[in-house]
Amino acid sequence: MGLRVSLISWLLLLVSTFHVYGNDNKGVVIFIRDDVYDDYSRFLNGRKPIEVKDFSGAYIRRDVVDMIIAQQALNIGGYTKPFRYHKGNANYRNTKLLEDGQLLLSFDSVWSVDAKSLAESVYISDPVIRNGEYFAGIFTSPNNKKALQIKQLTDFKQLTAVSTPRWQTDWQTLSALPLKELLREDEWLGQVRTVSMQWVDFMMMPLMPSLNNRYSLENIELVAVPNLLLQLKDSRHFIISKSHPDGKEAFAAIQKGLAQLRQSGAIEKAYREAGFIPDLKDYIVINEDR
Repeated sequence: MGLRVSLISWLLLLVSTFHVYGNDNKGVVIFIRDDVYDDYSRFLNGRKPIEVKDFSGAYIRRDVVDMIIAQQALNIGGYTKPFRYHKGNANYRNTKLLEDGQLLLSFDSVWSVDAKSLAESVYISDPVIRNGEYFAGIFTSPNNKKALQIKQLTDFKQLTAVSTPRWQTDWQTLSALPLKELLREDEWLGQVRTVSMQWVDFMMMPLMPSLNNRYSLENIELVAVPNLLLQLKDSRHFIISKSHPDGKEAFAAIQKGLAQLRQSGAIEKAYREAGFIPDLKDYIVINEDR
């Protein structure tokens, strides 16, 4: 009884920390980070996700492309229920709500290796970002001259980085670099803050060319080291809860929609237009296999 009361109290506390967006009380609840929802809303600018054909312009980023592609795929596949967004400063890579069936799916795609570890609890979509397509920028404080002057792999010996082993591909990629130290911080916002305050030299983030590869949130600002990339060797997928009442229907729909979008070239086009899949002529992949 005590455990049940504690779980109910935890869920009530969690929901109370989020603002609800969407007028339909019967909509499917989706939890989302504040900054992602804000950029998503600004990019749509009144449009419906299914109406988006051009993914270039202000406020676009990998998380936003993920959200739109997922909704386009669901719609194409016949799943048309509206969504209600709860936004807040939580780490939505935490899969507890998906495992419990409190959350239908994650609009933030996840690495294949992480998705497979949850296979008992979630359905795993076909890849939305294929193996070899994911490149990350090296983001640091605009005042961190040491990090901004990276030119070659050996320069990492004097730098610290932050990530979490919960994101296995991220952690493995950074662990393979000759770093001074790799620090653990499980909350994404905590990672951003430590880099902003120069307690840690850098973190990996997707490129944001529409924002000149600058990330800003309240009093936080990070910039990407110019012309350098890290390649993360894994694919990314949407995960859908097996315990949610709509899980099976939504999985069938997203699979059907992703197949059509992939066949038409729309998925790769979207990530290229957003600058997430970059023109490699303009960059050095510093951890490229030689």
